[in-house]
Amino acid sequence: MACALALAIAAALGANTANAAAQKQEASTSMNTATAYSGPFAAPSTLDLNYPQFDRIKDSDFAPAFDAGMAEQLREMDAIANNPETPSFQNTIVAMEKSGQLLDRATNVFFNLVGTDKNDARDKLQTEYAPKFSAHRDAITLNPKLFARIKKLYDGRDTLGLDAVDRRLLEMRYEDFVRGGAALTDAQKVRIRDINTQMSKLGTQFNQNVLAEVNDSAIVVDSRDELAGMSDEQIAAAAEAAKARKLDGKYVIALLNTTGQPAEAQLANRALRQRLHEASVARGSRGNQWDNTTIVSQVLKLRAERARLLGYDTSANFVLADETAANQENVNAMLRQLAPKAVANARREGADLQVMIDAEQKAKGEPTFILQPWDWAYYSEKVRAAKFSFDESQLKPYFEMKNVLENGVFHAANKLYGISFKERTDLPKYHPDTWIYDVFDKDGKRLSIFIWDPYARASKRGGAWMNTYVAQSALLGEKPVVANHLNVPKPSEGKPTLLTWDEVTTAFHEFGHALHGFFQDVRYPYFSMNVPRDFVEYPSQVNEMWADWPEILAHYAKHYQTGEAMPKALLDKVIAASKFNQGFATTEYLEAAMLDQRWHQLPLENIPEASGVMAFEAQALKADGFDYAPVPPRYKTPYFSHIMGGYAAGYYAYIWSEVLGANTTQWIRKNGGLSLANGDRLREFVLAPGGQIEAGKLFPNFAGYEAKIEALLEQRGLNSK
Repeated sequence: MACALALAIAAALGANTANAAAQKQEASTSMNTATAYSGPFAAPSTLDLNYPQFDRIKDSDFAPAFDAGMAEQLREMDAIANNPETPSFQNTIVAMEKSGQLLDRATNVFFNLVGTDKNDARDKLQTEYAPKFSAHRDAITLNPKLFARIKKLYDGRDTLGLDAVDRRLLEMRYEDFVRGGAALTDAQKVRIRDINTQMSKLGTQFNQNVLAEVNDSAIVVDSRDELAGMSDEQIAAAAEAAKARKLDGKYVIALLNTTGQPAEAQLANRALRQRLHEASVARGSRGNQWDNTTIVSQVLKLRAERARLLGYDTSANFVLADETAANQENVNAMLRQLAPKAVANARREGADLQVMIDAEQKAKGEPTFILQPWDWAYYSEKVRAAKFSFDESQLKPYFEMKNVLENGVFHAANKLYGISFKERTDLPKYHPDTWIYDVFDKDGKRLSIFIWDPYARASKRGGAWMNTYVAQSALLGEKPVVANHLNVPKPSEGKPTLLTWDEVTTAFHEFGHALHGFFQDVRYPYFSMNVPRDFVEYPSQVNEMWADWPEILAHYAKHYQTGEAMPKALLDKVIAASKFNQGFATTEYLEAAMLDQRWHQLPLENIPEASGVMAFEAQALKADGFDYAPVPPRYKTPYFSHIMGGYAAGYYAYIWSEVLGANTTQWIRKNGGLSLANGDRLREFVLAPGGQIEAGKLFPNFAGYEAKIEALLEQRGLNSK
């Protein structure tokens, strides 16, 4: 986006401000500190491509940089707003694009580190500065003189002689200010500021609670025997995790921030699987100091009130007006078209699992039991093995992590786009468990720097994601520095990192986001990676197709000890099994996506108090047809971090993007597959434009026709019955 601060606040914190008097006092204080600031963010990094100087940056550097950066940008914006010259595109819009560079440098690094390597000092800073950043953002958006200049240009845009890119920047800047409250009355602006301040504080607290609950809810196991089914390496890692908690002789199973936990697929001990599942789904609603139900209720009410002030009936419609989906009716129509097919497939899959359970229990001479959520992953692996004659344990030796990255993910990018990679060991790291690579374009010129951060740790948020330390823009002469983050369990010392198939596809997926960052070719910072939420997952979903593309899979799926290629018979089974369990995967995702919509489509008056949050969740799932207990939502409300951040009313975006992705992979398969010509076309029409072209036009520009949902149904195997 144009400003890293805007992205960080929108995606990580929630919203904005305090009151006007407080802003002026705060700005004055910041201005006094600005002249004295000489820390590591005072000027662009001296390292290649402005790569952050992690070895020079201390936690104590952030607050002075934030204060100085906000003061500097307020001075810049004040100069624009009070410029006596007639407003022009150059002296107003372009000048805004050049503002806030010190603040961008500091907040880019800070918010990325908060996600990947949080500590108490950073927690404290995040809590302290959330309302300050919100006030700062509002001080700009609600500046009446600045908005008057933008509005004058917007109203006369047809007479300015702007090209398509400049005109789009002007229009989007104007829309952002209006959506931020710039056109409201003074009294309404005061309330917007108050709402935004509250939301920023609550959003920060929610995310901190989620991480605390993940760590607090880890399962402690007393004996090795209880871990039957896990590999020796995994058991050793669990023992080391226990030692780190001063629980020598015990074992700790850490949780990820999803409902389902990876260990459920392996643990033979059903009671332990149940403990793991119940600990997972209880997070955030246990009535302890990290209970998030009050925050959920408060944030939803604030969002609904803000939407109403800005002229929208619901928070969902406010959010979706800025997306390709346009409104909640369009989102509902798509999700409700998919839900019955997904649930029907999940029920068929569950019936297969129940047959397996009944047969297994009968063979042991024990009474059977009804399939429960904690049984699904365990027995689906058994069914997978029976249907396709393989299981994850057979695959993992062929998926050593660095080999997957360099000979799989990178190799596919080389074959498709002609880019190449070289590891670097001379640049500083923010954490030792990271790798750094130079990325070179097909002409040999450096395109980007890429950071690979694969391992889970207590200081790292759950999930997998890409972030940007430096965003490309022609105006500022910047090339991108981007990072991919996974949450792969780190093996014990000296053991290889062997990935599951899901982790392999996640690596390809996240690298699709990285490619989007590498290939941005935009004029203005505002447009770099500034695409709608329901488009942003599209490039990453396309990139998943290369994970099991025979030529690519054969290049990286090699035994970590012998170097032998994965046997073709096993490779064929991997491909044949690609649609296995898709009923479950689609249903758990749709439950979360539709739950998100249910929450944000509530009118302000209907939003429940904290005590009614979990009851509303249960009612909403049932109302949408998700009354199949063995498949719970991928995220339950109190740990649904997506919707407390940048995916509020936007979690549907993954499946919306996947329609585009499925149509694109279908097109590629029909038009020559893995080729430089197809890579060039993807790069030109999908990856390079960023926000310079309306997102809804990018797929039709690429393929020559509109995307159809049938491609998604076929890709997920949901169209057979």
